[in-house]
Amino acid sequence: MSNESSNAFSHLNESGQPAMVDISGKLDTYRIAVAESRVYLPQVIRDQFHGQDIQTRKGGVFQTAIIAGIMAAKKTPELIPLCHTLLLDGCDVQIHLEGVEAIIRCTVKTNGKTGVEMEALTGASVAALTIYDMCKALTQDMIIRETKLISKTGGKHDYNR
Repeated sequence: MSNESSNAFSHLNESGQPAMVDISGKLDTYRIAVAESRVYLPQVIRDQFHGQDIQTRKGGVFQTAIIAGIMAAKKTPELIPLCHTLLLDGCDVQIHLEGVEAIIRCTVKTNGKTGVEMEALTGASVAALTIYDMCKALTQDMIIRETKLISKTGGKHDYNR
């Protein structure tokens, strides 16, 4: 599944120390990344699901998680030390209930010198954490099962799971 072109870590300099990748010589390209997180929701939480969301005293769970995911994608370089600051052209977070899981899809777009995979992964992850936070009064038996990159386009290599 890996699409690696080299065995070297890109965030280490010649001395083996952490370094931000120098992208000054790269050209801008249109880039899109899609990431997914899945949250197992026990029956006690699924029983609270009405329409397209779960309503709590804090508000709509999925609505709040969508906003949190978008905010997180925009703040990725503040959270992950070696990420570049990017101007995001778009960020869309979609959440739906599928069986016993909340499925979160975060799509991030930019026109730049580096990809938006980390922004998409961060957005999906924080949306999952927000669902957990808003539902924990009912039970702590939720499980954030996985977060993964679904696809990315632009740059040297495209990827599609």
